[in-house]
Amino acid sequence: MPDPSPSATGGCLCGGVRYRVYGGLRTVIACHCSQCRRSSGNFVAATNARRDAVQFDAAATLTWYASSGTAERGFCGRCGGNLFWRQTGDGAATISIMAGTLDPPTGLRLTSHIFVADKSDFYDIADGAACHAGWPGRQE
Repeated sequence: MPDPSPSATGGCLCGGVRYRVYGGLRTVIACHCSQCRRSSGNFVAATNARRDAVQFDAAATLTWYASSGTAERGFCGRCGGNLFWRQTGDGAATISIMAGTLDPPTGLRLTSHIFVADKSDFYDIADGAACHAGWPGRQE
């Protein structure tokens, strides 16, 4: 019988959104694209999990915003906490979870930066993690 305890828990600042994750989480990737910067005030650091592995204990304040024709962002409508990013459409099996919303200890590490070609000018990336101009594995 599989272990019924979650591998991670988390939520927003006010507690209006609380979630549990069952199963593995990807390493943390920092995204520096303009949409992530504008939705969070800086770059975002996110992990991801299978959508069906995320269960909500509280979601009354969870709001989804269609940030493009292919993606939407989940945030708390009360405190404004930036919580999730997901692709829309058929076959989108994962959901990105903003790493800062996870309850510690996470056991995760930041392993790469994406969309560094779009990063702002007020900071440098100096942590030694891999950097990609756009999506890794695509023509950059």
